[in-house]
Amino acid sequence: MRKTVLSLGIFASFLANAQSIKTTIDLVNVKDDKVAVTMEFPKMKSGDIKFHFPKTVPGTYSVDDYGRFIEGIKFYDNKGKELTFTKVNDNTYSLKNAQGLSKISYLVNDSFDDELDTSKHKAVFSPSGTDIEAGKVYMINTHGFIGYIDNMQDVPYQLIIQKPTDFYGTTALVDQDKSDATDTYTLANYAKVTDSPLMYTKPDYITFNAGGMDLVLGVYSPTGKYKAADFKENLEKMVVAQKKFLGDMNTNKKYAIMLYLSGGDGPSVKGFGALEHHESTSVVLPEAMPKDAIDNTITDVVSHEFFHTVNPLKTHSEEIHYFDYADPKMSQHLWMYEGGTEYFANLFQIQEGLINKDQFLKRIGEKIANSKSYDDTMPFTVMSKNVLVEPYKDQYRNVYEKGALLAMCLDIELRKLSNGEMGYRDMIRKLSQRFGENKPFKDDKLIDELVTVTGYPQVKDFYNKYIAGNQPTPYAEYLKMVGIDIQKQESHPLFWFIKDPNQTGFDEKTNAFAFDDHSALSPFAKSIGFKITDQVLALDGKTVDIKKVQDFIGYTRTIKDGQDVTVTILRDNAGKKEKMTLKGKAILDKMTMETPTFKANPTPEELKLQTQWLTGKK
Repeated sequence: MRKTVLSLGIFASFLANAQSIKTTIDLVNVKDDKVAVTMEFPKMKSGDIKFHFPKTVPGTYSVDDYGRFIEGIKFYDNKGKELTFTKVNDNTYSLKNAQGLSKISYLVNDSFDDELDTSKHKAVFSPSGTDIEAGKVYMINTHGFIGYIDNMQDVPYQLIIQKPTDFYGTTALVDQDKSDATDTYTLANYAKVTDSPLMYTKPDYITFNAGGMDLVLGVYSPTGKYKAADFKENLEKMVVAQKKFLGDMNTNKKYAIMLYLSGGDGPSVKGFGALEHHESTSVVLPEAMPKDAIDNTITDVVSHEFFHTVNPLKTHSEEIHYFDYADPKMSQHLWMYEGGTEYFANLFQIQEGLINKDQFLKRIGEKIANSKSYDDTMPFTVMSKNVLVEPYKDQYRNVYEKGALLAMCLDIELRKLSNGEMGYRDMIRKLSQRFGENKPFKDDKLIDELVTVTGYPQVKDFYNKYIAGNQPTPYAEYLKMVGIDIQKQESHPLFWFIKDPNQTGFDEKTNAFAFDDHSALSPFAKSIGFKITDQVLALDGKTVDIKKVQDFIGYTRTIKDGQDVTVTILRDNAGKKEKMTLKGKAILDKMTMETPTFKANPTPEELKLQTQWLTGKK
């Protein structure tokens, strides 16, 4: 009996491989930072086919067109003869009468080297991008390397990585061969392919168990400044706290973290952050960050990605479940997918004792302030549904600010209604029990489902006013319910290039001030034609020196309204930095600071609700 079962298993495995798409990525014979990929297909069922690379992938909310990094593509029949094809657009190839299609080969360029050239296309967010540095590191976000054929997304993939024998692949996938030169993985379908990033480099990884979950952390540090072991203690503490916070909402038994630290003589990347997957996350941060800053960022950013294992990876609408990589249809509910997840990433830290209540409240205050840079009357559902196009895509970053605040207010609303018995976390738990990874909800029916799982029709009123409606969210009103006042204070008139000077960064390679793409320009910057992608080299001849930055800031405080001002900038021109001079009259701007503070003498009702909110206890 046992022998028969074994034979059947081998036969079934053979059949699965015979019907799978064999995809080989060659990390050994790399030339000009280009990786060769071959895809071998089972017999085609249709004569006319379309072969695609993704336009967008789940977890990202931008048009990235990964096909633009592909070159030298060739299609072959089962006799090795090249087939003719039509290139429809950057991502799509069309073939007629291609029943004999057997193999596709092409070269992949990486996106990291392309990040600073935004003349033709917006840069790919680094954690969802690709890096090819022969002999150093390969960041393989699989959607940037592997394509698919229409109507074959559900065919299994056999992924073969040919690698240098001294390289290690950090991934949540299980290697099925014992060779040091080859890793082989089996993936159920194309969705699983895009859900499975890998990072290959010389071994620097740790494995450990935390909260009943096996973790692997792989680190690439170009100068060797950091090792994976440096981050174990903080990561372990974070994961234990997260698992406790989530309870039965998380069932992960394993998780992989690929930490890519940019620096040295490597590519200049700027999209720092992370991208979530069911069993892993890819993270990109600057190597120049101090260790405690990386630890704090891992706690904030990686925890956010891990919370995505609940929502939307396992609880989601049909738009995500049946994701169309070639022509994506977006969901209305980024307020929950991203905003609610960001709220969790902060809430668990106060409830599990990683930060104190003053630190938590400071974060809330920062989110309120940051949300002011966006259109507070734009319905979040409309923005979310249309996030890939103007003017909505410029509002996307608000999902991490107002989106998180909406979840906070809904949390307080539910606790008020239930006398502390139910909060936002309870609502999401019940929603995940009602639906799940293989049972999506209908996008336009979510609010009805939330009323069902909570039992409170008032949730629909909140949704219609502040999420689907155009009413600004009354943060002060909700915070008052939990014993918090918002104190307003107007700053002195300021001269600067963006509305919030605190969002200013510094580019070490150019010795210039740089700004986040989503920062709001100041009235002065707008008046002189300054672009948010410009970098500031000097002001009235005074150059930027990071070691004497206070002297520079001190000079800006002497500038009077209407004063003639000259700004020396670097502007991106087809991927090259061009030095320019802009001139204009100074315009001083005021900022209204809104600082939430705990009441000295909250009412008993306010204090009770505050305690329930900050501890998660009923």
